[in-house]
Amino acid sequence: MKRVVPFLMLSLFSSIAAAQAYPSRPVTIIVPFAAGGPTDIIARISGEYFSKALGQQFVVENVAGAGGTTGITRGMQAKPDGYTIMMGHMGTHGAAPALYANLKYDPAKDFTPIGLVAGTPILIVARKDFPAANLKEFIAKVKDPAAKVKQAHAGVGSVSFTTCTLLTSQLGAKSIVAAYRGTGPALNDLVGGQVDYMCDQIVNLVEQVKGGSIRAYAVATPERSPALPNVPTTKEAGLPAYQVSAWNALFAPKGIPQDVAAKLNATLVTALDDANTRKRLLELGSVIPDKAGRSPQALQKLVEAEVARWNPILKPYAQQ
Repeated sequence: MKRVVPFLMLSLFSSIAAAQAYPSRPVTIIVPFAAGGPTDIIARISGEYFSKALGQQFVVENVAGAGGTTGITRGMQAKPDGYTIMMGHMGTHGAAPALYANLKYDPAKDFTPIGLVAGTPILIVARKDFPAANLKEFIAKVKDPAAKVKQAHAGVGSVSFTTCTLLTSQLGAKSIVAAYRGTGPALNDLVGGQVDYMCDQIVNLVEQVKGGSIRAYAVATPERSPALPNVPTTKEAGLPAYQVSAWNALFAPKGIPQDVAAKLNATLVTALDDANTRKRLLELGSVIPDKAGRSPQALQKLVEAEVARWNPILKPYAQQ
């Protein structure tokens, strides 16, 4: 017994020392989408702060595929030591269980939540000459079968797909759907007038709205976005039930040391109070969570609520 106690104490002190020294080498942030998209940009902005604050490089690795689930699966299977974390989002940790019948992870059980980084508001937009002056007139057109309104999205599982599916579900409407391989081609055809409308993250649409090449009817958040202050909220425009955000959050593999998880969360909390980091995120149109919303517990509750929300809406579109 005398030998066991010193061994346990040594193990405890070694664990504490390891946590205090973390990180002692570069950390990988898996982004489950291609470079240049909203999740990638948010990961790089936050990763820069983490690198400066913790003295080691936080390096983004883009692992795209299957609506983001390929990268998240890889992150889930990584060694739980804090040196591989991932930037999940509404699709990978909310919509995915409904869309992918053979999903290899449970968003609510297979990860250690670190914290919510940023909300990315959804805009309802249409071609610039769509014959509706406001959201109520737009809704009337979408609900009118004779209008043959055509919706664009970036593929099943994309943010534009899930958020417009939510919209048409709430309206009890059916649109002609044009599916594209990515947001870029879908947005190009919207600008060109080949399709009528889409729903997508504000960061993808700000420049086109400001330039007048597309029309924004509403932003699906409780408050107006500073990036587009003249665009009303869905509540102001007459559709209060349509509230949705393509949020981005940091997760680690399940079983990460508690002290390491706490250190990552504490760094995230300070990152979101950093003037330069906040400025860059707000310029994208992001919504920065308040202090309470940055906790691991708040993120866990968000994931559970999102899975429950999306399951009945997206289950009919499940892929084998």
